[in-house]
Amino acid sequence: MVECGNVKGKDIIVAVLLFKHEELYYDIANLAFVEGHIMTDVDDEVRHTLQDIVQEGNCDRVERVLDKDHAIITELLYPYTKRTIDTDILDDKLVEKPVFGIRLELPEDFSQTTLNLMERLVHEYLVCDVVQDWLSITNPRKAQIWAEKRDNAKSALRSCVNNRRGPRRTRIRLQPF
Repeated sequence: MVECGNVKGKDIIVAVLLFKHEELYYDIANLAFVEGHIMTDVDDEVRHTLQDIVQEGNCDRVERVLDKDHAIITELLYPYTKRTIDTDILDDKLVEKPVFGIRLELPEDFSQTTLNLMERLVHEYLVCDVVQDWLSITNPRKAQIWAEKRDNAKSALRSCVNNRRGPRRTRIRLQPF
C-alpha cells in the first residue's frame, strides 16, 4: 500500500510504502505450502516443517528475517530514505510489527508507475527472502531458486532507484569538424 503527500515549501513528495504483516504472512504461507506440496522425494515431517513456516514458534524466525529485510531495503533506497540519527541505542529485542513502513522523500516529478513498481518489488523481496531463509533450513536444494528470485527483485529495485535519480548529464560527442 502506498500513501503520498506533498511537503509545503519543498520540491519533494513524501510517500510511505506500507507492508502489512498479515499480507506478508499470507504470501509466505502460500508459497511454503506450494513448495511443500510439490516435494515428492521427502517424508511428511520434512514437508510439514516447510509448510508450517508461519506457525507459532516458527514465526519468530520469520519476524527476524522480515525485520532484517526491512532494514536492507530501507538502506537500498537510501537516496530517498536518508534521515538523521534519532536514536543512538539499538537493541535486538524481537518485536512483531503489524506494519513495516518505508518513508520516501521523492522529487516532485517522480513517476507514480515507478512508485507502484517499487512497492511491488519490495513486497516480492521480503516474501522471497523469508521463503529462501526457511528453505535453507528445511530443504537447502530449493533455497537457491528463491535466492535468485529475491536477488532479481533487489536488482530491479536498484534499477528503479538508479534510473530515477537526478538530472541526466548529456554528453556532446566531439566531432572533428
